[in-house]
Amino acid sequence: MRIDTYIEKLLFDYNCVVVPGFGAFLAHGKSAEIDRATNTLLPPSKAISFNAQLSKNDGLLVSHISKEKNLGYEDMLQEVENIAQNWKDRLAQGESIELYGIGKLWHNSEQRIQFQPEEKINFLTSSFGLSSFAATPIQREIIKEEVEELEERIPFIITPEKREQSSFRPWLKYAAVFLLAVSLGVTSYRTYGDLQQKEVAARQDAQQEVSRLIQEATFFESAPLELPAINIKVTKKQLGKHHVIAGAFREEENADKKVTQLQDKGYNAFYLGVNKYGLHQVAYDSFDDPKEALDFLRKVKVEDSRDAWMLSEK
Repeated sequence: MRIDTYIEKLLFDYNCVVVPGFGAFLAHGKSAEIDRATNTLLPPSKAISFNAQLSKNDGLLVSHISKEKNLGYEDMLQEVENIAQNWKDRLAQGESIELYGIGKLWHNSEQRIQFQPEEKINFLTSSFGLSSFAATPIQREIIKEEVEELEERIPFIITPEKREQSSFRPWLKYAAVFLLAVSLGVTSYRTYGDLQQKEVAARQDAQQEVSRLIQEATFFESAPLELPAINIKVTKKQLGKHHVIAGAFREEENADKKVTQLQDKGYNAFYLGVNKYGLHQVAYDSFDDPKEALDFLRKVKVEDSRDAWMLSEK
């Protein structure tokens, strides 16, 4: 039997989970921080550590597993202690133990237990839906310097144009204006005459068309036929405020494929829409109760995908 999934589930709600005869996994609150090396903003989380000295049974883990599997407390306590002894023997032989969603355990050169926590899971329930954010610094000064350097490489030279002085050039301007005015007047008169002729012809054609339509029209003395009203009932999926997200895709076609895959697996998957980053989101299911959504998320992480996460709307 694997008990790491039960330990992971308890770490969401408790800060100390003891494995009888082996040690305790501790959860410490960790505030949001900025990684200066990568310019990444990390959300608040829980930091997981291990203490081999806290090995006395407090009843939390055994009671939880016995309730989930509907078995007796004493029998379950004996099985958990056997698993703890098996872990100790494997560590003593130089093996490492991978605990799903929690971390990795191994012995150092001094035969002390070392623990490397899993960084992908945030056990702080109030931070669900928050992911790390990488910010790229704005290079304004560098761009300004590049523009200034470019301006220095490409000088602009404006050469003034010399105009020849001639007493005959002004008279040419006046003559050109006079000829332009005369040509415009003649063209306008011809255009106006053509428009009048076209307008008279268009009126005659319109009158003939109206007369033809009146002759061909058929009038009914009876009242128009009334069709019976048709009521169409449209059902729409009622969505809750808490969505368990399966993934976000740049192409809508990939999102539709994901919905089909999840529905074939038996999930109530659906296309949620486009988020503010332009990605098409696909959800396993939607819930009104946040606790119900959280329990479903934990189940999905164990059965289908560890990358699933919860999106809560205000």
